[in-house]
Amino acid sequence: MDTPAEAIDHRRLGVDLFNKTWTLMEKDDRTPEELDEMLHCAHASSYHWMQVGTPANRARSEWQCSRVYTVLGRAEPALYHARRCLEICEAAPEALADWDLPFAYEALARAHAVAGDAAESQRCLAQAHELGAKIEGEEEREILEADLATV
Repeated sequence: MDTPAEAIDHRRLGVDLFNKTWTLMEKDDRTPEELDEMLHCAHASSYHWMQVGTPANRARSEWQCSRVYTVLGRAEPALYHARRCLEICEAAPEALADWDLPFAYEALARAHAVAGDAAESQRCLAQAHELGAKIEGEEEREILEADLATV
């Protein structure tokens, strides 16, 4: 029996799958099955945010998909999702936190690094640092800077 679409808790599934993806990304020794699970969880989370999410949720889900692909060493899909993240951020800046746009550039920097384009990676990294300096919350700024240090 099919579940009516309105009975699906897209928000809860989006959050749970995002968190599961993050847990798998942080794991040092992933099995091939866990790599598959990480990838599929990221896309499933993104799907659920497409159903009920705000522009911020959508941008963050694209960011996470890009990040997963960089972990997998797959430049083309990493770049695609990083660019989608940036497009969403640029289309709805009023709906975002002050750290969403710098993280879009972090995703681009990381994806370009995986693609072997050091110059573009550095350009995006510089943009992320510049925008990150404007983040009001100290904790959010520190999280961004720590992430940027790993590109």
